[in-house]
Amino acid sequence: LGRVVDYVILVATDWTIIPLENIIADLQKENVNIIAAVKNADDAKVAMETLEVGTDGVIFEPNDFAQIKDIANLIDELSTESYALKDLTITNVEPVGSGDRVCIDTTTMMKPGEGMLIGSYSKAMFFIHSESLESEYVASRPFRVNAGPVQAYVMVPGNKTRYLSELETGDEVLIVDGDGKTKKSIVGRSKIEKRPLLLIEAEYEDMKIRSLVQNAETIRLVDENGEPISVSVLEPGMKVKGFIDDSARHFGMAIDEQIIEQ
Repeated sequence: LGRVVDYVILVATDWTIIPLENIIADLQKENVNIIAAVKNADDAKVAMETLEVGTDGVIFEPNDFAQIKDIANLIDELSTESYALKDLTITNVEPVGSGDRVCIDTTTMMKPGEGMLIGSYSKAMFFIHSESLESEYVASRPFRVNAGPVQAYVMVPGNKTRYLSELETGDEVLIVDGDGKTKKSIVGRSKIEKRPLLLIEAEYEDMKIRSLVQNAETIRLVDENGEPISVSVLEPGMKVKGFIDDSARHFGMAIDEQIIEQ
């Protein structure tokens, strides 16, 4: 069935969950969109979470505008991407000279504990904390992430990456929290300036990870307890949060291919 149609619309008359499970299980590897007819937001939630895969969409006849809002909010919530953050062990920290560094100024006021996934490798990124913390010498800028040099990757919606050098006003980026949950934000401005850089090296299992950040006290990663930690105090043996991806990437999209990054 999935080979000859683009959409399968399921309208259940009595049983709802079992038929939906069967359809999702049978067609999950087919290039087909599964749409379930539902009566309310509760039914929509069940449909979109069935077998941890869910349907590609829902169809319903609303009785009032409130129902439309409820289901729209639910779909927006369930469509949010999340990433399993890992504890990376720091192995080396050293200054490496200057380079062109990018600050991402977003249209979102980030809270403490939020930031972005950024790194020199698309398969291994550090959790860079936002500038949402007050300090003695510099005012907080909760809309900003001091991301790193121009060649680094940043995670964006759709499980894709972009080079920091590519970002410009109006582009979408992902804000991540300590649980790996994300929300979309818009780039309001991308600032590129020459700044001193710091090389950070870490390990996760057998993987070696390297990345560059600006060498300044206000640049923070996130430690194993979810607390912001300045790169100026990092030492070998400390653990910080990051994201490890099993996929290689081509033009920012995850693919099944062996690519060596070093």
